[in-house]
Amino acid sequence: MSLSPYAPIIGLFALAAGFSLFSVAAARFAGPRRFNKAKLEAYECGIEPSPQPVGGGRFPIKFYLTAMLFIVFDIEIIFLYPWAVSFDALPIFGFVEMVMFIVAVFVAYAYVWRRGGLDWD
Repeated sequence: MSLSPYAPIIGLFALAAGFSLFSVAAARFAGPRRFNKAKLEAYECGIEPSPQPVGGGRFPIKFYLTAMLFIVFDIEIIFLYPWAVSFDALPIFGFVEMVMFIVAVFVAYAYVWRRGGLDWD
């Protein structure tokens, strides 16, 4: 087994790792080192951060629901892309299966929409 087909991929990973390490090292040496209280605090989109309890605060469930919705629709795209690439090679069974998958995801989307899961209070 020869590794020559994998050489470009390995080279790309090596280039990415080298660039990331160089960027971190260059920022450490070239960046300013003037810290103040405002720079060390958490940034919350321009809103003054609210004080948190010592042991950490509880997050509203909306954050987790939004993350789960993102994962569901991200996985849908992961399944749609290979199907679209090999659409010509699939018989009608592949088309019917994808229609059923899209309908199932759309039903979940409609349910979340009706229940107010997409409304950000």
